[in-house]
Amino acid sequence: MGVDQANDIDALLPQTQCRRCGFDGCRPYAVALAAGSTALNRCPPGGEALISRLAALLGRSVLPLDPDRGSAGPPLVALIDETACIGCARCLDDCPTDAILGARRYLHVVLTADCSGCELCLPPCPVDCIRMVPAPDAGDQTLPWEAIQTRARRFRSRHERRQALGARRALPA
Repeated sequence: MGVDQANDIDALLPQTQCRRCGFDGCRPYAVALAAGSTALNRCPPGGEALISRLAALLGRSVLPLDPDRGSAGPPLVALIDETACIGCARCLDDCPTDAILGARRYLHVVLTADCSGCELCLPPCPVDCIRMVPAPDAGDQTLPWEAIQTRARRFRSRHERRQALGARRALPA
């Protein structure tokens, strides 16, 4: 396994950081794929297009999407029911792209252009005021590969920025 191959794989992944593959994000999944320790069909957001590209890159056979990981479909974004949100701020910490704006005891809102559709904001919400809806740029259609890659670059940038900010906060003063 080489770092270059993991980087090449990571560049193909949709960068939703959704963990539906069973890993803590897209980068750990890419590293495991490069090491040959996991299957290439575990990414529902990437769907069949990603599986085909990973198979070609890794010299493996194309497999159907693992149904235990979910199903592929149009990209989704979170939508917060403003009348039900209590402003607990629990969803803020779990959003890997900082797409949720708000503060404790204040209304929260999702920046749909920055929401990767990972669904990680759903479990911590104590009042179930968050639901997933089709992304405005996709409607009910699966996006073409170029659009998936454009979204992935945006999500990767936001995720890396959030990680860097978290690392700076963790440094001793």
